[in-house]
Amino acid sequence: MAESAVSIKGLRFRYRDKKELVIDDFSLDIQEGEFLVIMGANETGKSTLVSFFNGLIPHYTKGPMEGDVFVRGKNTKEHKVPELAEDVGIVFQDFEAQLFSTNVELEVAFGPENFAIDREEIKRRIQENLEFVGLEEFRRRSPATLSGGQKQKLAIASVLAMEPNILAMDEATTDLDPISKQGIYEITNKLRQREDMTLVVVEHDTEEVLDADRIVLMKDGKVAELGPAQEILRRGDLLAELGVMPLGIPRFFEQMGSSTLPLTPEDGKKIFEKENWKISDSLYRNLVEKEQDELSQKKHEPIIQVRGLKHTYPNGVEALSGTDLDIYKGEIVAIVGQNGSGKTTLAKHLNALLIPTEGEVEIYGKTTAEQGVFEIGKKVGYVFQNPDHQIFSERVYDEVIYGPRLRNVPDDEAEKRVKESLKAVGLEGFEDADPFSLTKSGRQRVAVASVLSIRPDVLILDEPTTGLDYDGQRGMMDMVVELNKQGSTIIFITHHMWVVAAYADRVYVVKDGKILLEGLTREIFAEEKILKDSFLRPPHFVQFSNLLGKTFLSDSEMISCMEGK
Repeated sequence: MAESAVSIKGLRFRYRDKKELVIDDFSLDIQEGEFLVIMGANETGKSTLVSFFNGLIPHYTKGPMEGDVFVRGKNTKEHKVPELAEDVGIVFQDFEAQLFSTNVELEVAFGPENFAIDREEIKRRIQENLEFVGLEEFRRRSPATLSGGQKQKLAIASVLAMEPNILAMDEATTDLDPISKQGIYEITNKLRQREDMTLVVVEHDTEEVLDADRIVLMKDGKVAELGPAQEILRRGDLLAELGVMPLGIPRFFEQMGSSTLPLTPEDGKKIFEKENWKISDSLYRNLVEKEQDELSQKKHEPIIQVRGLKHTYPNGVEALSGTDLDIYKGEIVAIVGQNGSGKTTLAKHLNALLIPTEGEVEIYGKTTAEQGVFEIGKKVGYVFQNPDHQIFSERVYDEVIYGPRLRNVPDDEAEKRVKESLKAVGLEGFEDADPFSLTKSGRQRVAVASVLSIRPDVLILDEPTTGLDYDGQRGMMDMVVELNKQGSTIIFITHHMWVVAAYADRVYVVKDGKILLEGLTREIFAEEKILKDSFLRPPHFVQFSNLLGKTFLSDSEMISCMEGK
């Protein structure tokens, strides 16, 4: 048998400041040329495991360790990080921490230069990898001026430029739009055509890993399940139990009693037609009409109006170029688009974090320029993509009460708001906790609570589900829906199309600083060709239903419209 690319034997590890094991009796062999996916809920040890591959543990991060990790025959205990770097490239979840050069080109060149690669070869690698990730036009730009998704692509390009034999990506595509994410996996699949290229990916998105060879599901630092990817992906109950999103297509066929569980939209269409199943036109029409009626009841006077909005940043980049938008009371609205399309710039205008270069934004009939950010902050709350950019207090209680105190809310009312806000986000009892000791999901909930305590009419959330596992994503969005039921108008930005399908009433698609599409979620997801031009795609289940001539947002919706069901 060929030597394993990575061999993990009886590995146990806990961090020096923790009592519990984060990796517990873990053994696994990863073969040369294999595409292995590591999945599981947050805090199950996935990222810790990857940190062993290039010696970050035990050489930089210390803690009691048992067992061994061999990378291409080298025991990582005996070989330090620089020695392992030529074999292993890692793109971390916190990709911004990997970027430090003054321009994009220098960032990609840094690794090969440190390996003393010939100058002409370095030039070739820069060009090839910037083209791979779609950043060739940005080679002279400072990384600091890139969008979050563009920074993520740059981190991937800089690792690919070192041409490692083992490439590990720790949720490295989490901030990318769907087509860019697909593109990164296409790139890595091309690299795997080299016989010695091994790909290890930590991923939450099950739709992106259909081409994997094997999946290892982790729980409590252990191997909970290991097997061929397509077998694991058909086990929806197991995936959900372990905090991983089940695929909608096999779940639909399982509920319909089919013995065959397809994974792709195309295979789903073939099996559906083979089973001679039929969708009821009248039931589908009723579904669509009910949805349209519910929206028309909300569409009265808009509470936010955007007209002819243009925004040019000081560096000359025009992020918005003539945008119109209306938000109505009681809606849940998604803003989607490819990386760098202007989504966050648009959202920041909706509460005066940015002021238009041209055009106007009106909140309750008055322009943001007239009102200013402090006044608008009472009506429109904004939760940033990274909660760490928003949190600054040492106690959860102090963080949440800060806004009401700043606005001179009486103490008893402020206390009441803190209690209600923490209850709304599921953090009762955490008043004395340090926010930074919480998980990403916990910190995100603290950020939401700190905005809720101001009692805004409108809540804007920028990528609220990024970095969360399936349970965390559902928990966050279920909380958002509950807030909506209590009267809040919700606007959220996301790259997770299943979140849009499950939670949004209406969708705005932004492309090149303009609104390309606007409509009900079902209407938007029916426009697959236009979405693809915007680097978006519906969830696989929606694509499957589109192939059948109807647009369903979930398997339960579709089952409710089946003839004879």
